[in-house]
Amino acid sequence: MNQYDQIVKKWQEWGIRTTVDLKLRLDSFRILFAYHSGKIENDEINYHDTREIFENGIVTGYTGSTRTLFEQQNQKTCYEFLKNKLIAKEPLSVALIRAIHRTLTEGTYDEHRYIVNDERPGDFKKHDYVTGIHEVGSPPDEVEADLTELVAEVNTIGSKSPLKAGAYFHARFENIHPFADGNGRVGRTLLNYWLMINDYPPMIIYEEDRRAYYDALQAYDEREDLEPLTLFLQQETVRTWERTMGLNSQITPQRKGLDFFMQ
Repeated sequence: MNQYDQIVKKWQEWGIRTTVDLKLRLDSFRILFAYHSGKIENDEINYHDTREIFENGIVTGYTGSTRTLFEQQNQKTCYEFLKNKLIAKEPLSVALIRAIHRTLTEGTYDEHRYIVNDERPGDFKKHDYVTGIHEVGSPPDEVEADLTELVAEVNTIGSKSPLKAGAYFHARFENIHPFADGNGRVGRTLLNYWLMINDYPPMIIYEEDRRAYYDALQAYDEREDLEPLTLFLQQETVRTWERTMGLNSQITPQRKGLDFFMQ
């Protein structure tokens, strides 16, 4: 059994059924996830302030941008918003995606987006925003249809292959780029939500691994190749949980290539 499979098995053995169980297993994780997810796109974010927001609800002596504080406070608010939905295993939906975006971006839209472009947290983009070197992104008038189709696809796959379906969902979501801002933070939150409602462990995508993360997303944009992203997510899951779960370091190496996708 490889290390990733051991982590999945241990997570499932924990039998998370209540919000108390979530707090026990995710109390430290939620702070680290918020820090790293925010840091990927905002270098002003630091761990100390993130922890203060989560643990004490206040930051003292702060001199940075208010947007940065809003982003991390919103991460905490989003966790509280989702925890009962996680326990209930509420399926993915377009409405849920919009609600998560609204929660994560409240108070962070700049004046140009808010006043000039008439865009709001929770609303789909009204103008063309492209991402990546290949300038991907659905046209504004196709976003809702593309997301609806994507949600139906992954919900059909369901628990048959949660990690691979999660990789597909994440790559396709970022490819659609449905919102004017906050797509990365929303996408990483949705990925973990999808994994947890299918009884798979969430992960931290570490900010120092952002180059490998972007390269894996680019592989999908260029060739619709999901293998690099799936393997990357495996590795980040192992990094997230191996110490907490006290796993034996003598583990069978992860399988790669076609063999991996046949398991």
